[in-house]
Amino acid sequence: MPMDELLRTPIYEWHLEQGARMVEFAGWEMPIQYRSIMEEHHATRRQVGLFDISHMGRMRFDGPDAGAFLERLLSRRVLDMRPGAVRYALVTRDDGGVLDDVLVYRLADPADHFFLVVNAANRAKLLAWFAQHRRAGDRVTWTDETCQTAMFAVQGPRAATLVDRLMDGERLEDLRYYQAAPARVAGFNVLLSRTGYTGEDGCELVTSAEDGLGLWERLMAEGRALGGQAAGLGARDTLRLEAGMPLYGHELGEQINPLEAGLDFAVQCEGRTFPGVDILRAIQQAGPDRKRVGLKFSGRRVPRECYTVLDGDTAIGQVTSGTFSPTLDCPIAQAYLRADQALVGHRVEVDIRGHREPAEICRLPFYRRPKPPPLNH
Repeated sequence: MPMDELLRTPIYEWHLEQGARMVEFAGWEMPIQYRSIMEEHHATRRQVGLFDISHMGRMRFDGPDAGAFLERLLSRRVLDMRPGAVRYALVTRDDGGVLDDVLVYRLADPADHFFLVVNAANRAKLLAWFAQHRRAGDRVTWTDETCQTAMFAVQGPRAATLVDRLMDGERLEDLRYYQAAPARVAGFNVLLSRTGYTGEDGCELVTSAEDGLGLWERLMAEGRALGGQAAGLGARDTLRLEAGMPLYGHELGEQINPLEAGLDFAVQCEGRTFPGVDILRAIQQAGPDRKRVGLKFSGRRVPRECYTVLDGDTAIGQVTSGTFSPTLDCPIAQAYLRADQALVGHRVEVDIRGHREPAEICRLPFYRRPKPPPLNH
């Protein structure tokens, strides 16, 4: 897609002023890095990283049947969610393949409603899917709020300190993991959620497009004072890979079911009806044919998507994404392997441009953030 036809986030000009390298991503012009992916990665792991994620799709669902409507289409129950709860769920096809992985919020202010955050590349597809599955008499409406809002992620061990300094009267620490609430941050109205995609503590904030730049500049000023920096899509990818998180288009897709992806917790089949439920129930009972695993390498060559994984001379799977891990100081990858070969600790090889690189199958995630020290009372 030509760059002049791409969508731009509310702080696009700020990215240009900072010298960000801009790339096309899912129909948007987005910063992949500012100075160095390695620096931005380490800043997030050690202090705090700030990410413009305004490209993510944001949809609001209203009406008496909003919850029941989503209950029919998502792999996870939503009707039992309390106001303020956030859940990870999947939108599946009739054959069990994944149309998208989403975060669903149930909110009570200003009225009881649901809010979905979806992958940028899947926004139009999901809007069409919802329209296709709306029944006569469904009392539900939805609004695509993506271009009317901005969304930022604040991630890292000092993320809570940063946001707490800017909050009016409340603290991020009062919000439990996977909870959301309206808040005032730096004088701006936001929807604040204790969520993220880096493996670190932190939050994500949604505000109006008009307030986006003002909020971002306040977050950046406070972040720099704490040793943090802005981070682009490059660091976002290395961070999520270390944290063992799937990325749509790589570890998830329409030809991949959520059970082989290891997302069993987000697939609730018992007593429910949603697209693909019967097929997924059968896979739950029999077990998937392949499994998503981690691969850790002792050499320095970096594996990439579609590289073949070998056990001896037998191909047993493919890499879905790989990178050099700044935290572990070695190449890592996620891959799908035959279920009978996906044995933790087993040594395999990956064909990297004609070179057979040894790797060890390991559990995901590669990285878990250290637990904070106990409080002294």
